[in-house]
Amino acid sequence: MAEGEGFEPLDLVQIQQILPHRYPFLLVDRVVEMIPGEKVVALKNVTANEPFFQGHFPGYPVMPGVLIVEALAQAGCVMMLQSIEDRENKVPFFAGIDSCRFRRPVVPGDQLRLELTVLRQRGISCKMVGKAFVGEELAAEAEILAVVGERS
Repeated sequence: MAEGEGFEPLDLVQIQQILPHRYPFLLVDRVVEMIPGEKVVALKNVTANEPFFQGHFPGYPVMPGVLIVEALAQAGCVMMLQSIEDRENKVPFFAGIDSCRFRRPVVPGDQLRLELTVLRQRGISCKMVGKAFVGEELAAEAEILAVVGERS
């Protein structure tokens, strides 16, 4: 459901009820729009306190591209897991990345807007196209394949 159509944005506590990720690897702060099985829009606030900035890079902090893609994948998995029964016994996995491109650096103080649209969903797998924006500027884009597995 999109905002304005009965969708209530998800805060961090609600996201943690859906995703198994935790600090320092939970990279979604808020879900602002969702149409289950179709699209999701989420936010990641990038702060100077992120642990990866200590080493990437001292004196010139840049968010690693792989973590931008991970943030996209996590936002997509919120949408995938949102409607799954027994989700506390499920775990989302990255299964593939295609056509990944990085367009601009992401630095402390930026807010990433993570937009994903489902290309196809079959059973436990979902292929999505994701775009990460800072303001109106495209920072990264990728096609992401995710699957939902059983926790052992």
